[in-house]
Amino acid sequence: MNPLSLSHDSLLAFTESGSAATNVLTSSSSSTPLHSTSLAAPHLNHDSFAGQGSSDDVLPRSDDAAAKEGEDSAVLPRYSTTAATDANSAFELALDSVVKIFTVSSSPSYSLPWQNGFQRESTGSGFVIPGKRILTNAHVVADHTFLLVRKHGSPTKYRAKVQAVGHECDLAILVVENEEFWEGMDFLELGEIPVLQEAVAVVGYPQGGDNICVTKGVVSRVELTQYVHAATQLMAIQIDAAINPGNSGGPAIMGKKVVGVAFQNLSDAEKIGHIIPVPVIKHFIAEVEESGKCVGFCSLGLLWQPTENVQLRNYFHMGPGMTGILVSRINPLSDAHRILKKDDIILAFDNVPIANDGTVPFRNRERITFDHLVSMKKPHETAEVRVLRNGEEYELSVTLQPLQPFVPVHQFDKLPSYFIFAGLVFVPLTRPYLLAFGEDWYNTSPRPLCERALKELPRKAGEQLIILSQVLMDDINAGYEKLVELQVKKVNGVEIENLKHLCQLVENCSKESLRFDLDEERVVVLDYHLAKTSTTQILKRCRIPSVMSTDLMDECNGHEA
Repeated sequence: MNPLSLSHDSLLAFTESGSAATNVLTSSSSSTPLHSTSLAAPHLNHDSFAGQGSSDDVLPRSDDAAAKEGEDSAVLPRYSTTAATDANSAFELALDSVVKIFTVSSSPSYSLPWQNGFQRESTGSGFVIPGKRILTNAHVVADHTFLLVRKHGSPTKYRAKVQAVGHECDLAILVVENEEFWEGMDFLELGEIPVLQEAVAVVGYPQGGDNICVTKGVVSRVELTQYVHAATQLMAIQIDAAINPGNSGGPAIMGKKVVGVAFQNLSDAEKIGHIIPVPVIKHFIAEVEESGKCVGFCSLGLLWQPTENVQLRNYFHMGPGMTGILVSRINPLSDAHRILKKDDIILAFDNVPIANDGTVPFRNRERITFDHLVSMKKPHETAEVRVLRNGEEYELSVTLQPLQPFVPVHQFDKLPSYFIFAGLVFVPLTRPYLLAFGEDWYNTSPRPLCERALKELPRKAGEQLIILSQVLMDDINAGYEKLVELQVKKVNGVEIENLKHLCQLVENCSKESLRFDLDEERVVVLDYHLAKTSTTQILKRCRIPSVMSTDLMDECNGHEA
């Protein structure tokens, strides 16, 4: 579940198939889809670099072509001499600031968690910010094993390292230790959110060539959008510039300042791209400067419902002129679970009135979902919430913090957890595990697991949903091979909290028999000593290096095979 607050409508959009597909924009030299795009909702395209258009798409349109398009649509031409000047200015700025990033990455296998996938190469863009740092997208460097950067006009590639990464906001900061790289380089300054119809120029290294490229367009809308990389809902700017694979991490420039970072497009529509706006960028950079890492974006931990129906408002005693949203569910790990109650009406957030559709005022005659106000709060910062409860208004204070979903949405830059006993492979349920069922994972993965992944909330911190993912066949487990893709609930009558707990219960078993209670009232019983002996033999036969993942090594009384 998205750690940000969601309405039921947005949850529905997140789980159902749609007509549009969104891609992150990393260009790759192989035909293997980048893992970084695979955390999208079911209706999103997981192929981050396939078939985004010809190289001609990345060239700025001429004024004549733009004017003709304007005549055809009975509107004024969108590109003027000023826009062309801005594009030229952006190009001049970019020459000493925008770099090409070369990534070698290897994503783990979630069906065989002790193995890594094939190594693959991809490229992206980035730009220099104050402090001798390079800002790019998180999906450009996700699961990387080696990074190089090259500045414009130079044949030399320099080794780069990731200083910080925020997968929720799809941003990362790189550093280059070689001082030679920084000679002649200049940083770009961050600006503000552009208004609608303002011209921007996107600079980067898209597919179709090796040199720097400038694409111009205008701002179409500003709203909360699903970030494909980690399936979060944050503010994004939609532009009509042709953003193609390889553009990821490149700056969108207006005047002499950066107004966004290119990161994804709408593949089923012509020239609809998205850039990450400055408020999200500044939030990420400030977190890194304060704590050395990106902690995440805050959430109230709510599922809420609009109150647009007058009968609904009357039922909850909302008076004339009173607006707000209805609280449906509350994450038990959030501070809101202690403060708010189901069926509360949230009238205002930090003294900003919330409309019946969940939006708040934003700039001149624009509106945006109030979740944006929540996401821009710093971790552990408090917010004032005005609620209507049983016809009475209350002013309440809620502490905000980033919240992780019960079933993790992404697992970048880390190896999957697993534990093997008697050929039974136990893993925590994660969204990447479900994605191993293919692009249409929402329909092809086990339905109970899929429903839990999308809707279930944790009961306490550290809780995981553990499943029996597969059975490595042996005499000791014969007859249990069909009991796969089921949740493991108990070990010898003790409810398990997470994989570490399961591992400890198994390793410290003092009984002759070991019993696992699974979902659907299924039971697995093993002779403990025979099972323990067979584990080593099974691992050797299947060429599996360890009985458990490295993260469990120090936490359980395990051993390496």
